[in-house]
Amino acid sequence: MSHSRFSFVSALFLVVSGVAAAQQSEQSILIDTLRANRKAFVAVNLDLAPEQGKNFWPLYDKYQAELNPIQDRVVKLVEEYTANFHDLTDDRALHLMEEYLVADADRAQVRRGYLPQFAKILPGRTVARFFQIENKMDAVLRYELAGRIPVIEDKAAAPAK
Repeated sequence: MSHSRFSFVSALFLVVSGVAAAQQSEQSILIDTLRANRKAFVAVNLDLAPEQGKNFWPLYDKYQAELNPIQDRVVKLVEEYTANFHDLTDDRALHLMEEYLVADADRAQVRRGYLPQFAKILPGRTVARFFQIENKMDAVLRYELAGRIPVIEDKAAAPAK
């Protein structure tokens, strides 16, 4: 069990660290790298029996296909924000936050919708473990992105134009 956790965390941080050195659209590269490796991380850490895997992987692919466009929306919001955060109007800042919260709610809705579907093919503890693995990957991604997203300065502290 501890070896599995070590390999998961180690591999995920190695992927994120390698991506952090990239120069072009870092958010997109990070997302693409994690997306490409996500299934492998799940496979290594979920350790399904062959019969379980036969039923799980097609559903997993469908699940990810629904989540990917939502994540793409978040990446676009982050890219717009980071490109414009110095000159962001109050209205635009609120709009970006609203769009982010909508995407977050959409993500939760997809996950909630797939929970009973996964539960039909896997035991409850395995389903919970799957979502824990997903949450850990998402937490690493959010942590990495948070380090790259500048915080809006107070108007009083903002540079004069």
